[in-house]
Amino acid sequence: MREQLLERGCAWCGEPVAYSGRGRPPRFCRPVHRRQAWEVRSAEERAGRPVSEGGRSTEPVREIVQRTETVVSTRAVLEAGLMSLAPRPAQRLSGQPYTLPEDAVEWIEALAALRREAVTNPKVAPFREHIAKACARTLEVLRSEPSDSGEASSGES
Repeated sequence: MREQLLERGCAWCGEPVAYSGRGRPPRFCRPVHRRQAWEVRSAEERAGRPVSEGGRSTEPVREIVQRTETVVSTRAVLEAGLMSLAPRPAQRLSGQPYTLPEDAVEWIEALAALRREAVTNPKVAPFREHIAKACARTLEVLRSEPSDSGEASSGES
């Protein structure tokens, strides 16, 4: 009497796996099942090893997180004794030098542009009060008598 294996059940899913009679009998019906079984076996082996050798820890997972928040603020402190009243060269917001209007017509156009920008431009709007004070001082000088013209060159702006 002679026995010959014809088929066996897949070690993963139990489906029948045909055997041709030559070589080692297959244990799995698909390569995916063979890989999944290997992953389970290797995970069980790793779980039995100490953590220092790549094994699974029985401790609950803990996370320690360090959060660092950096806040940068700029404060302008104006003190009467430290602030110089000397005029400084005008610059555009881009850092380029700003040239002043050369005649009365250009000054009127520049002031009209300032009037439009002071309401709509978000870069100008926060400084409306400072601009108003500077314009008031300029208006005082413009309305003064010509004999008081020395005051305009004293460095106030």
